[in-house]
Amino acid sequence: MSPTLVLYLVTVLIWGSTWYVIEFQLGVVDPAVSVAYRFALAAVLLMGWLVARRQRLIPPRHAWKHVAMVGTFTFSTNYLLVYLATERLPSGLVAVAGSALSLMNVLNARVFLGQAIRPLVLLGGLIGVSGVVLLFLPELRVDGLTGKAAVGLALVMLSNYSASLGSITVQRGAKAGVPLMPVTAWSMAFGAALMVGVALVRGATFRFPASVSYAASLTYLALFGSVIAFLSYFTLIGRIGADRAGYVAVMIPILALVISTLFEGYHWSPAAFVGLALAIAGNLLVLGPKTWRKRAADPASVTAL
Repeated sequence: MSPTLVLYLVTVLIWGSTWYVIEFQLGVVDPAVSVAYRFALAAVLLMGWLVARRQRLIPPRHAWKHVAMVGTFTFSTNYLLVYLATERLPSGLVAVAGSALSLMNVLNARVFLGQAIRPLVLLGGLIGVSGVVLLFLPELRVDGLTGKAAVGLALVMLSNYSASLGSITVQRGAKAGVPLMPVTAWSMAFGAALMVGVALVRGATFRFPASVSYAASLTYLALFGSVIAFLSYFTLIGRIGADRAGYVAVMIPILALVISTLFEGYHWSPAAFVGLALAIAGNLLVLGPKTWRKRAADPASVTAL
């Protein structure tokens, strides 16, 4: 098996499974506390990796504003909203709804970076969102527009927007010569600190549950989901380019729904099958050949959890 294929499979398998693993973090401590634990541990692990590799650890002075913004949008707000959504929805649905991030990236790149929107890319984003809505129809019919499914979908969409703002910040940082790995590590630390503040405001209790499932899921999310998968994905980008590496975003929601079906008892309907197909087709258009747009997808544009 080629190293490139190994990197691709590692990235998909880890990020496709993290949606379900989040379930083991819920109902034990406040979601903000879990997010704080996760990224505090991930930051320490990533910083340790940088030190072991004798790579730069401290970002330059001009990069700290990027640290604060990525920490706020990507490694705190985004994940808190996802955890809150997963309290209300099967993890597979949350993963597919997360694919709407591609459309938000396109729109925000136009607003904040002045990038032109190619027609096929916009069409792909709209098709993908239509697929997400169709996938949620059975849930919405049961709970109505004010039920947990609708609230969960709204939370995922807000998390997508937050993650998209983080992606825009990463793109701007790349143009400014901001070193990606140390900024990612310190952004995780910043996001963890921010979640500590949110948890205190929410009146949450900081305790570490004496539960094997909680400890194991936290370790998996921090080590594999937040460090190893990112390193694998960035290495994959270096081998085959960001545009081709971005196709992991097509496989992640499929794997997440398969896992949700096996372990959460998710029930498929005709609308769900069509919705998933449209969501995948939309992502394929957005992540299509470079001739469809001016530049390839950025490293932060994939839905990673």
